[in-house]
Amino acid sequence: MKESKAQAIFTRLGQEPNNYNQTEQKLVSYIISNMSEASQDTIQSMAEKSSVSTASISRFVKKIGFDSYRDFSVSLATYQRSKPPVDLFGEITDDDNTKEITRKVFSGAQNALTMTLDSLSVSKLDHALDWIISAKRVGFFGIGGSSIVAFNAYHKFLRTPIDVISHQDYDIQLMQAVKLTPQDTAVVISHSGRNDDTLFLAQKLKEHHVPFIAITSFPDSPLAKMADIALFSLAEEVNYRSESMSSLIAQLTIVDTLFTLAGSKLPKATQSVVDTMRNVIEGTRRQS
Repeated sequence: MKESKAQAIFTRLGQEPNNYNQTEQKLVSYIISNMSEASQDTIQSMAEKSSVSTASISRFVKKIGFDSYRDFSVSLATYQRSKPPVDLFGEITDDDNTKEITRKVFSGAQNALTMTLDSLSVSKLDHALDWIISAKRVGFFGIGGSSIVAFNAYHKFLRTPIDVISHQDYDIQLMQAVKLTPQDTAVVISHSGRNDDTLFLAQKLKEHHVPFIAITSFPDSPLAKMADIALFSLAEEVNYRSESMSSLIAQLTIVDTLFTLAGSKLPKATQSVVDTMRNVIEGTRRQS
């Protein structure tokens, strides 16, 4: 298994408890709490320490994406060695001073960008780009913190010849969504991929046969499963970040990537739009 894929699996391990039965949850709890020790375990020793049978362990490692227990064990050991030192990225504690907190926040952002870059599929990006540049209209949708990413995407793509829509009000987003057609494309952003309002909007897009791209952090989320294309922003969570600031940075960077790819595909038209906008904005500044 590729190292980046294994890293993504271990980073997400335990963050979606509903994906596991009671026995699997017990095993996940042992692995997360004793990762260094677990990486050295044989399947027999892990069974003894976690009180989970070897057969259940074997089934579990295959369920989460590994070919065998040996593949799982080697990947876990590699992941454990590659994890950033706790003093650079980890839980923010009451004893941390300003410098330590700052270093952890920046390291978390860097880690999110690295993990997201490693996990992004070039073929999915190309597919998403084709939909965006060939669409009659592109709608960007997001609620709460994700509305920041959606509006940033709208603001960026206004600089291209692509017709784009977005709005921070949820009711207006719904109205925009139901007006889209199969000739359009939607981009739906949600960190968890489980927000009921976001899923309702996504369902309306599906009902109207609108192709849609999801940008989310959880591959097993309902939104990711509903989407025609899913692009994942990966980050290791730390406390004080319920909406994952690091994941937000990764999502913004995915948007920047799509915008830059679109600009490179439509260079003359994009430059013409940028020049026109720049002249208009400069005109207002001279007047003031």
